[in-house]
Amino acid sequence: MTSTDTSTSSSSSPARRLLIVGPPGAGKGTQAVRIAEELAIPAISTGDIFRANVSGQTELGVLAKSYMDKGEYVPDSVTNDMVRSRLAEDDAQEGFLLDGYPRTLEQVEALDGMLAELGTDLDMVLLLVVETEAVIGRLVARGAEQGRSDDTEETIRHRLDVYAEQTAPLIDVYEKRGLVRRVDGMASIDEVTAALREALADR
Repeated sequence: MTSTDTSTSSSSSPARRLLIVGPPGAGKGTQAVRIAEELAIPAISTGDIFRANVSGQTELGVLAKSYMDKGEYVPDSVTNDMVRSRLAEDDAQEGFLLDGYPRTLEQVEALDGMLAELGTDLDMVLLLVVETEAVIGRLVARGAEQGRSDDTEETIRHRLDVYAEQTAPLIDVYEKRGLVRRVDGMASIDEVTAALREALADR
């Protein structure tokens, strides 16, 4: 399966099966919503999937909540099943933008399997590149502004370390597949959106 095999019918249109990747504070959520709206595809974040399943009391939601209530990590198998179910919904058939998944190499393999089941593949991985110290400053300021006790410099640095440890190998995998497009996440929101739009058109 090659990228040329899956893109011949859409070579004149932007990529539509996407991942957006970047560290905490890079602005992924904001950009995901903007780009998804422009492409008329759903922006799918793992946080949204979890909330929808838990509030809807689905079988997977009840299972996930049983771990969360005990303060335990929700197993990959449960997260994978939630994402598989979401990608099978009608609104995701013409494309999607995943935000926050996959986070690990194991989840990359799981996503590969899901897409194979759907007879499709990823078009592109959008990577927001940011400066660590600037992001820390941005998140500390946001924490103070919103009264978020979890946005201390210590916890932010830990989250960034975890991101670097888990996500660097993931980016390497997609880099080898020729899917990664890097965009400067330190520009203004509108400039980042324009750069992402340009990357999507450059297939």
